[in-house]
Amino acid sequence: MWCIGRLTEEYRQRMYDLLDLYARPFRSGEPVICLDEKSKQLLKDSRTPLPIRPGVPVRQDYEYLRGGTCNLFVAVEPKGGRRTVLVTDRRTKPDFVAFVQYLLNTVYAKARRVHLVMDNLNTHFRKCFEEVLGVKAAKALLRRVVFHYTPKHASWLNMAEIEIGILDRQCLDRRLPDRATLVSEVDAWQQRRNADQCGIAWSFTRQDADMKMARHYVS
Repeated sequence: MWCIGRLTEEYRQRMYDLLDLYARPFRSGEPVICLDEKSKQLLKDSRTPLPIRPGVPVRQDYEYLRGGTCNLFVAVEPKGGRRTVLVTDRRTKPDFVAFVQYLLNTVYAKARRVHLVMDNLNTHFRKCFEEVLGVKAAKALLRRVVFHYTPKHASWLNMAEIEIGILDRQCLDRRLPDRATLVSEVDAWQQRRNADQCGIAWSFTRQDADMKMARHYVS
């Protein structure tokens, strides 16, 4: 079993909400989009690596130079086979709000309703949009949005974590020296996966949850 908190009524209701949402058939006009963020440390080689040769991989010195950190906002539409990754210097409220604005106004501008799945980070709530944009502008931006939050200590229910794991293994698990290189590599990665329409097949259902977890439920 996952490392989870107390399975209270609030936990169950949020879990049920997400599992029911994930079980819905695909609707292009009502996408389900899972959001999360990841920090990436930039590392430069202290010495020129020895180049790759037939049968010999690139060899790097164990010493490296720190080049700071960047943040990656990741949005994935599991059944639509689309992901959007944006590299930023930070992950503050204005950064997150700008990312969601881009999703709503550009990537999903034609969707009549957008379901956003997120964890409980303090920058992820409606009040943050109101603080950054003002109440009137935030209301206009979010008029098509339905927020869905994972239970506390249950980020495993956010499929963006699965996509970030794939991004880590396929793209980020190596030294990247600067932001420009990071942006270039991430853009190439997401373009390839979007072209292939790589989705996520979620199989854990509400019935599975009750079967595996019911004895831990707390009233």
